[in-house]
Amino acid sequence: MVIKVFLASSSGSTAIKKKQQDVVGFLEALKVDYTPLDIACNEDNRMWMRQNVPEDKKPANGIPLPPQIFNEESYCGDYDTFFDAKEDNLVYTFLGLPPPPGSKEAEQADKDNIVENGTHAEENLDDTIVPVEDRNGDSNKEVKQATDENEEGEGDEEEQEGAAKEETAETVGDEAPTVKEEEEAAVEETDEVTEDTEGQAEEEEEQEEEDLQSEVTVLLCSSLSVRFLHTVISSVGLMVQISGKVVQMGLGGSWSAF
Repeated sequence: MVIKVFLASSSGSTAIKKKQQDVVGFLEALKVDYTPLDIACNEDNRMWMRQNVPEDKKPANGIPLPPQIFNEESYCGDYDTFFDAKEDNLVYTFLGLPPPPGSKEAEQADKDNIVENGTHAEENLDDTIVPVEDRNGDSNKEVKQATDENEEGEGDEEEQEGAAKEETAETVGDEAPTVKEEEEAAVEETDEVTEDTEGQAEEEEEQEEEDLQSEVTVLLCSSLSVRFLHTVISSVGLMVQISGKVVQMGLGGSWSAF
């Protein structure tokens, strides 16, 4: 199989020149044998390329532009399809060539040939076709079992969460009356302390009043005693004066002066 690449050696388009260089450079990097065919200097090559490009792959004006790639007589594609194949690591598939062993494309091809049970498709060509349900019965059972276990686990978790919520509610319910009772006891103690304080204050006021009255009484008594004493002393002095006058009058022998 020969890969043919139709090129234009004397193209005036920079874009076309760059696309041709990309295709040729990549094929050489992969060491893919190819034959370059110039359509600028060879009219036969130009006509053959235009005639063998499929109608649905031609542009709107009906004239395909290089580079165009063929595998013998089979059309592979243009630059855009070649670039897409390169990005997907499918260049050998694009060219219609078997990928070399060890390449990424060969590894991908091996993976594509592996069936669900892990064996190669070639080993199962002569095997009896097994219905999908029977072939995947064990897997379906395992999936169903895992689903049931997950549902049971979720049910247990929900029950545990519900029990935890109930315990929390009970704990809150038990703690609420205790707090209320403590507040009432604190209020009662405060009232008792207030009453005791008021009683003590009243007693102190009464005692102060009694002490004040006692002091006033003592002061009054003291004042009266002083006055009484002063009166007595005044009376004694008066009596002494009177007595002196009487004596004097007696001595003089005359009471008329009295």
